[in-house]
Amino acid sequence: EEMALSVEPLFEDPENGEFYKRAFAYMTEPERMISFHVPWMDDAGVLHVNRGWRVEFSSALGPYKGGLRFHPTVNDGILKFLGFEQIFKNALTGLPMGGGKGGSDFDPKGKSEAEVRRFCQSFMTQLCRYIDASTDVPAGDIGVGGREIGFMYGQYKLLSNKHGEGASQCTCTC
Repeated sequence: EEMALSVEPLFEDPENGEFYKRAFAYMTEPERMISFHVPWMDDAGVLHVNRGWRVEFSSALGPYKGGLRFHPTVNDGILKFLGFEQIFKNALTGLPMGGGKGGSDFDPKGKSEAEVRRFCQSFMTQLCRYIDASTDVPAGDIGVGGREIGFMYGQYKLLSNKHGEGASQCTCTC
C-alpha cells in the first residue's frame, strides 16, 4: 500500500497513467510462488513436517536472487512482500539480478546441529527442482547463515553431481 501511494502521482499522468497502473499491477504479482513440504527427523527419531516456499518475482534483469529465511513466523505472505522489496534492492546494485525470497517456518533455535543439517538437506531436496544458476540463486537471510548454506549446498551437490558451478542445472531424480 505504501509503495502504491508513493507512485500514485504517476497513475494520474494524463498520457501514461493507465500504462503505469497496469505495469504496477503486473510488478506486484510474483512470476511464480512455489510451496512444498519439508519432512525431517529430530534426534529422537520423530518426524516433523514444515512448510517451505520460494517466491520468484521479476526476472527481467536476470536470475531471481534473494535470501532464504528460516523462522517460525515465515509464511507465503511475508515472503511475497520481501520478494517484492528484493526486486528494488537488487536493481539498485546495477547487477543483472531479479528478485526472489524463500524460506520455511522451521525454527533453528534450540535444534541440534544434526537436526538443522537434516532439515536443510530436506529443504534443498525439495527446492533444487526449481533453481539453477541461470534462473534462481538463493542466499542466506534470518536463520540461514554459513552453516545452513553449507548444508544445503552439500545436498545440492549430492543431488546434482555438480561442484563449483553454484546452483546450476540440478537434475534431481529423487
